[in-house]
Amino acid sequence: MARESKSSRQGRATEIARLLREAYPDAHCELDYRNPLELLVATILSAQCTDKQVNLVTAELFQKYRSCSDYAAASEEVLAHDIRRIGLYRNKARNLIAACQAIMAKHQGKVPSNLEDLVQLAGVGRKTANVVLGNAFSMNVGIVVDTHVARLATRLGLTRETNPERIELDLMPLVPQSDWCLFSHWLIWHGRRRCNARKPDCTQCEIRALCPRVGVNLPD
Repeated sequence: MARESKSSRQGRATEIARLLREAYPDAHCELDYRNPLELLVATILSAQCTDKQVNLVTAELFQKYRSCSDYAAASEEVLAHDIRRIGLYRNKARNLIAACQAIMAKHQGKVPSNLEDLVQLAGVGRKTANVVLGNAFSMNVGIVVDTHVARLATRLGLTRETNPERIELDLMPLVPQSDWCLFSHWLIWHGRRRCNARKPDCTQCEIRALCPRVGVNLPD
């Protein structure tokens, strides 16, 4: 693929965002949560796991653990058992307890609402922090880059990077900051409903005319 100018990519990204907004007007985070703590917990659990499976587990988990102090005081063995249907559940239980202990000690039991403090918590990287900030606090600090966003950003020719943080840096200048949170939701919804990994539905794709289909070998 020939290298595209930044202005051309920006114009194409703007149109992609417009069409995806029309296609998915109700796009939102598909993890179930009622407050910043629940979203933080759910997002930590979602690493290498589907949102659907996380929601099944948290439906019971959030009834048992209602505050940050509940997680901070939990037995690692008991919490691991409570989330055993989640991949890497032992490590995630350890991270949840450590993260909530830090929140209790440093943030008066409240999930911090800034990137710098969030990424200091166990089990929290930039992606998880962006999820919490964008959805629980309505703060567009960055763009969430999960597997769907990374795949679509490549297929759409919006980045040549493979590292999630570098992909994010490529995407941020292409859409208005006010749309950063929604832009990731639009791409995620499109990735789940239309542009899946193995067999994307290109014939019905709402943004087909704007997509160079990088890495996709399908008939026109």
